[in-house]
Amino acid sequence: MTDAPAAGSPSAAAARAVFRRALRDMLVLVAVVGVLGVVLGALLAPVPSHGVWGALIGVAVALVFSGTTVLTMLRTTESSAATTGIVVLGAWLVKMIALVALFAVLGGMDFYDRRVFAVVTLVGVIGSAVLDYRAVVTGRVPYVDPTS
Repeated sequence: MTDAPAAGSPSAAAARAVFRRALRDMLVLVAVVGVLGVVLGALLAPVPSHGVWGALIGVAVALVFSGTTVLTMLRTTESSAATTGIVVLGAWLVKMIALVALFAVLGGMDFYDRRVFAVVTLVGVIGSAVLDYRAVVTGRVPYVDPTS
């Protein structure tokens, strides 16, 4: 007996639909946050180009940080819970190492505005988490698979 949904089962298709919605919503959010971040960063930062760079780096971090989670869940939809957990945890660990490395590299640089970077990153990541939550809560995934 396995806890993974069968390849063509309605529950696997429903779960994929939930994760596709989460991915689509996250991409739209990150695009909107990116455009607003670049515009507001250019207007509000002491040096306009620094605000633009802060927003662009923040959008990239939010996209990678939020997108990899949804993509790993989408990729492992038909896997067991243990496999999904291992893949998600491994991706999280790689993201944390990359984030620490990015902060180490960016720490001594001054070509970007740190406040714009922080705000854009936080809005993108927290907004994406809220959209993921909404997609899962409102998604219609059956508890029982009628084909099995």
